[in-house]
Amino acid sequence: MHPTVADITPPSLADIQRARTQLLHHVRHTPLWQWQGHRIDAAKPTGSTVQLKLELLQHTGSFKVRGALLALQGLDAEQRARGVTAVSGGNHAMAVAHAAKALGAHAKVVMPKTANPARIEACKALGADIVLADDIAAAFTEVQRIQEQEGRHFVHPFEGEPMTLGAATLGLELLQQSGQLDALFVAIGGGGLAAGIASAVKQLQPRCRVFGVEPAGADSMHRSFAAGSPQRIDKVATIADSLGAPMAMPMSFALCRRFVDELVMVDDDALCRAMWLLFADAKLAVEPAGAATTAAMLQLRERLAGQRIGIVVCGANVDHATFARCLERGAPTN
Repeated sequence: MHPTVADITPPSLADIQRARTQLLHHVRHTPLWQWQGHRIDAAKPTGSTVQLKLELLQHTGSFKVRGALLALQGLDAEQRARGVTAVSGGNHAMAVAHAAKALGAHAKVVMPKTANPARIEACKALGADIVLADDIAAAFTEVQRIQEQEGRHFVHPFEGEPMTLGAATLGLELLQQSGQLDALFVAIGGGGLAAGIASAVKQLQPRCRVFGVEPAGADSMHRSFAAGSPQRIDKVATIADSLGAPMAMPMSFALCRRFVDELVMVDDDALCRAMWLLFADAKLAVEPAGAATTAAMLQLRERLAGQRIGIVVCGANVDHATFARCLERGAPTN
C-alpha cells in the first residue's frame, strides 16, 4: 500500500543543512548568475529579473551527484565493498559512477541502448561497468536482477531520502545566493529534484511560487497530479531524455504534490528554442532537459511581469551533434 501525501514527512531545514555539510567537500558550490542580454531582455517577462542557478557546472554536468554522494555516504564498509548499481539514461549513471569512485566503491550501471554514446563513454571513464538494456523499462528489470544476485546497493535515480536531500541542498544553496524570489522553475523527470528543491524553498520562502516543468512526451507527474496517486506512462517520447522517467514514485510524488504550486508542460520545439536562446544569449551549452525551465518561463511570460525569477539549469550532458541539431531546430527563422 502506497503512502499518502500526508504520510510523507519532508526533510527539515536541520536535515538539509546536515546534508549540505556532508557534501561540503564533495560537490561544487555552483554559481547563481543574473541573465542579462538583448535577446533575453526582449523575451523575458516585462520588468522581471531572471537568475540562473548554474548546476550544469556541477561534477559530471548535472545536479544528480548530490543525491548519489549522500546515498553512498550512508553505506557501511561492507555495503560499499559489495558495490552499487543504478539505472539511468545518463546523468544519474554518471553521478553514481563519480560518487562510487570518490568513495571507494564499484558501480555497475544499467543504461538503455538508446542512451547517448557520449554518456556511456563518460560512465566507463569514471570506472563503472555498463550493462545495456533494450529500453528504460527493461533497464529497471535488469537492475533489480543485479541487486538481488550480486548484493549491490541500488541507488534510485530520483526516489528516496538521499535523492530528496541532495536536491534540497541545491534549493538551500540557491536561496542563500538569490535572496527573495517570486517564482522558481524546476525540471521534473521522476520528480526527485523538484521534490527536494521545493521542500527547501517552501520552508524558507513560502510565498515563492514553485513551477515544476515536464516535457510533453514524459508527463508522468501531470498524470499523477490528475489521478491523485503515482502513475506510470506507456512510453517516453521527448528529446529531453534526462526527464524521461517512466513513472512517478510515492515519496517524490507526495512532496511535489505538497510543495509544487503548478506544473507546466513544454514540447520539444520549445525546448530547442530555449536551448538556442541559452546558447546565443547566455553562452551556455545545455542539454534539452537543462533548457526546460527556460522554456517554461518564456511560456508563462505574461503572468510573470515584474517578478524575481529563479531558473534551475539542471544539466549539460549532450553531444555536439545532438546539440547542433537542436540549435538548428530552435533558431529563429526571421
